[in-house]
Amino acid sequence: MEQKFNRNKKNNAPRKQGGHPDGRAPYRAKGEQGRGYDKYSHAPRKLPEQEAMWTEEGTVAADAAQPEEENTGLVIGRNAVRELLRSGRAIDKLLVRRGELEGSIVALVAEARAAGIPIVETDKSKLDAMAGFAPHQGIIAMAAEKEYCTVEDILALAEERGEPPLIAIADGITDPYNLGALIRCAEGVGAHGLIIPKRRAVGLTPLVSKASAGAIEHLPIAKVANIASTVTMLQKKGVWVYAAEAGGTPYYDVDFTGPAAIIFGSEGNGVSALNKQNSDVIVSIPMYGKVNSFNVSTAAAVLLAEASKQHRVGKK
Repeated sequence: MEQKFNRNKKNNAPRKQGGHPDGRAPYRAKGEQGRGYDKYSHAPRKLPEQEAMWTEEGTVAADAAQPEEENTGLVIGRNAVRELLRSGRAIDKLLVRRGELEGSIVALVAEARAAGIPIVETDKSKLDAMAGFAPHQGIIAMAAEKEYCTVEDILALAEERGEPPLIAIADGITDPYNLGALIRCAEGVGAHGLIIPKRRAVGLTPLVSKASAGAIEHLPIAKVANIASTVTMLQKKGVWVYAAEAGGTPYYDVDFTGPAAIIFGSEGNGVSALNKQNSDVIVSIPMYGKVNSFNVSTAAAVLLAEASKQHRVGKK
């Protein structure tokens, strides 16, 4: 006689060996289930570009896949987050448990949104892991490792030094090690600051700070709502904007001697189409080997060093 536990509960059909009671594909073994796959069907989950984000109008955000961070710089729980918001300290983002938008969290989300802080709705399992399984009450804030400045502060620093501005712009860099290395490059060549976007990019997290090898403490960093608008504003102030992309003018033929801002794109997509279109010059690093491009932080080292040299000795 066939035992009951070997049959499907819904249709009494024989259960597949190793399968789910409802006939779905078997679970992966412990440790094999990637966060990018559905645990039943093994089909890829939606990419962050396919998920909705919080907007100024209040649209609910979905979990944006960001690199895993060390569990430092996190403020956990409703009361702690409330006090952090009141303190005025820089906050990179607010993570809220999916389906938990009720009670006191509603007020916290509204306060954060009014302050322009990105809000991401995510799963309880991710919040549990980030909090080290301490009670988080459905909310965690990621506080910045240092205070952000404004773009005007960066321009003022260049004026104070009596130098033409040299600014790096990170257009959607999501890897904390890349952003940290870019910060180190920019500070090392004497750039006056870095501009990063509020959304769809890594902020000043502990891993970024570590990767910068201390340079984060010496480089002014501005966080803006819109890179494209910032590019336009810089151009109106006389800053030439260069987009680091393939197919442009070789960097050694480009004149960087005046006020300059160089845009470095994301790891996968490069400089966005809009920012590329709005730039004054597309600048490239000719590749003579087998690989067709450099890592973003390596490219930043090459281009920023050339721009810094021209600022000091002129173009030759």
